[in-house]
Amino acid sequence: MKDYKYTINGNIYKVTIGDIEENVAHVEVNGTPYLVEMEKVVKTVAKPVVKARPTTPAAPTTTLNRPSAATAAAGAGTIKSPLPGVILNVKVNVGDAVKKGDTIMILEAMKMENAIKADRDGKIASISVKQGESVLEGAALVTIE
Repeated sequence: MKDYKYTINGNIYKVTIGDIEENVAHVEVNGTPYLVEMEKVVKTVAKPVVKARPTTPAAPTTTLNRPSAATAAAGAGTIKSPLPGVILNVKVNVGDAVKKGDTIMILEAMKMENAIKADRDGKIASISVKQGESVLEGAALVTIE
């Protein structure tokens, strides 16, 4: 086991990395256990497009689009969390039809609400998170087929 201490935006995180089995690591962040799936092949990932949309000064909102031509061509695709944060609202259910650009959930990260949008037309095959759940960057949120 390896212990690390990270300070991100003034917040201190105690991270313990436990056993790693194939491409799954047992990680604990501030006492909360997570199973972190790591990619087997290193891939180049495009940075998400961030567009600030003014609302009220007390509640800024950022829209994060994660389009991926490669996953769109491959059939089913997984929408992953662009940032670590907390799921505020899941706006879809399994089986719902969505269009590219539809908001599928709201993620609070760094005191901002981020609209997570569908990157393709399709049907929600699975939802991997619940309202109120904390997620790390890269965590699978939903699968669209």
